[in-house]
Amino acid sequence: MQNKKTMLDYCPPPHHKLDIIYADESLLVVSKPAGLLSVPGRAPEHRDCLITRVQEEFTAAQIVHRLDMSTSGLMVLACTQVAHRHLSRQFELRQVSKTYLAVARGHIKQAEGHIDLPLMCDWPNRPRQIVDHAIGKPASTDYRVQNYDRDSDTTRIELYPITGRTHQLRVHLQQLGHPILGDDLYADPYTRQRSDRLLLHASELSFKHPLHLNVLRFVDPAPF
Repeated sequence: MQNKKTMLDYCPPPHHKLDIIYADESLLVVSKPAGLLSVPGRAPEHRDCLITRVQEEFTAAQIVHRLDMSTSGLMVLACTQVAHRHLSRQFELRQVSKTYLAVARGHIKQAEGHIDLPLMCDWPNRPRQIVDHAIGKPASTDYRVQNYDRDSDTTRIELYPITGRTHQLRVHLQQLGHPILGDDLYADPYTRQRSDRLLLHASELSFKHPLHLNVLRFVDPAPF
């Protein structure tokens, strides 16, 4: 029910200008704002999304990977078929390095750690995901705590997803007992209401350029 309400109320952020981090003849790296779909939804009112906005200026651009609507941050898009195949293969083989920043409820006392909880779709409540040790797909996340703020009782944490399951970081932190502030799918009402957006941001992205194979690294500081 939460998802239906969210999609019916879909109100993407205003489109003033693309936040382009890098561009060449093969690829683009852009920063997606929170609240914007990566690709169009099924309904006509869900057509406004990152890829449609990008294609207004770069008609050949193609999606390589996605971020949740509620998540902001770095995305790479291919501008040629060769680049699309090469970049997609890197994601498939887990050769892309990704770092996310989140603000979670409570004090995560372990300075760094590893979360390994298999996930599957909660079909009656999709797109929610659930942990299922019997038939869930493997999902692994490494993390490192940046700091704990006693006044707000929140932890800033860096997340390094090894796999790329839907809502993986959100579910993994929720399962640790530390849901992300502003999470409208997995947080309790109090934690959800503490922010007007999901405090999750794709802050770093590294991969090999599809032509010259040099490693490219991009950083996009979190807006929170």
